[in-house]
Amino acid sequence: MRPEITHKLRRSGFLAVAVCFLSYPGTPAQAADLQGSSVQDAYIAGQLTAILEREWKWPPGSYELLVKDGIAYINTESASLTPSFPEASTLGVRGLVDLHVQLSAADSGNTQARQSVPRAYSFLGLTELTEAFPVGDLFAHLIADPKQPQLFASMRKYEIGSTGSITLETNRVTVGAVGFGDTFGLYRRDGSAPGNGLQVSISAGIFAQFNLDAESDDLVNADYVVGFPVSYRHGQHSARLRLYHQSSHLGDEFLLNYQPERINLSYEALELLYSYDWNAWRGYIGGEHIISIEPASFKNNSLHGGVEFRSGLGHKRRGQWLGGIDLKSYEEHDWHVDWSLKAGYEFNAASQAQRLRILAEAYKGFSPHGQFYNTRSDYFGIGFYFGY
Repeated sequence: MRPEITHKLRRSGFLAVAVCFLSYPGTPAQAADLQGSSVQDAYIAGQLTAILEREWKWPPGSYELLVKDGIAYINTESASLTPSFPEASTLGVRGLVDLHVQLSAADSGNTQARQSVPRAYSFLGLTELTEAFPVGDLFAHLIADPKQPQLFASMRKYEIGSTGSITLETNRVTVGAVGFGDTFGLYRRDGSAPGNGLQVSISAGIFAQFNLDAESDDLVNADYVVGFPVSYRHGQHSARLRLYHQSSHLGDEFLLNYQPERINLSYEALELLYSYDWNAWRGYIGGEHIISIEPASFKNNSLHGGVEFRSGLGHKRRGQWLGGIDLKSYEEHDWHVDWSLKAGYEFNAASQAQRLRILAEAYKGFSPHGQFYNTRSDYFGIGFYFGY
């Protein structure tokens, strides 16, 4: 094997291992899938409120109560309420894991410092509770977005158009598509209700396509994406602001066999998406602006939107039906709408910490794969998507 090819393979292997390591802590089921834990926390909060106000005669408004993942946080300005506070296990509240009670700054001589927090964060519905390396993301991952960082493997039948600078011998190709990636939470400030808050994360992914009709299953293209998303959730509303980088590289076998006119596609972009949940449905809309790109002639703006459905986890089953359609429109393609459709079933572990999705897939529009961006590339197939 030629030294330069060996070097490229080693570099690609290192990047793949790095992204897999980044994705290991994983993302649990998306915010919509975590509804069960939010309901449990709401139940605990209701039981504690009844105990505090009815049994112990705490005046309403004399305390703040927040429950997250079975842990209750109670803050009060009255020192007379806290000295003999019992242990969590003696309260008899089902699901209550632990209890933290503290005095506010009014009794600690730092009232001004404490009151500055509500003024700064109350309009976002945030609290003082913070968490390093939180699990999951406050903006639910997009089901049908071809560039959602996640772990998957798909078998697809492609029909390749003749436009663009890269063409193949045939316009029908069997492709194996794989992805390695995830979103890793760095910091979260909790909201006033379970599941709400503001989070900063790092996300990364590798998206590769292999020509399964070739004798050695040639690598055709690989896209490398890394970004820093800031996500926010307040009830049914959520949003994501993401600064990210993407670079694309053609496979060595593809370069040797076809000797195409290579395009060095690499860019940095700023993306903003807003999402709204309504029962089992979710809609999202937004767009992105490319800050810098090579080739420089590429136009900078695009629109992005979609609709998703999740049937919800039943009490006696460990899975749900789900699907989504993702729409993108690029100024580079005169605002032609590209659509991606995915639908199928999600199997969940008993703890709901891991999941497997089996999804039918279809895509129509300009290719989402790197240097083929000016080529029409329609496909259909089936994919296996793994989550943590």
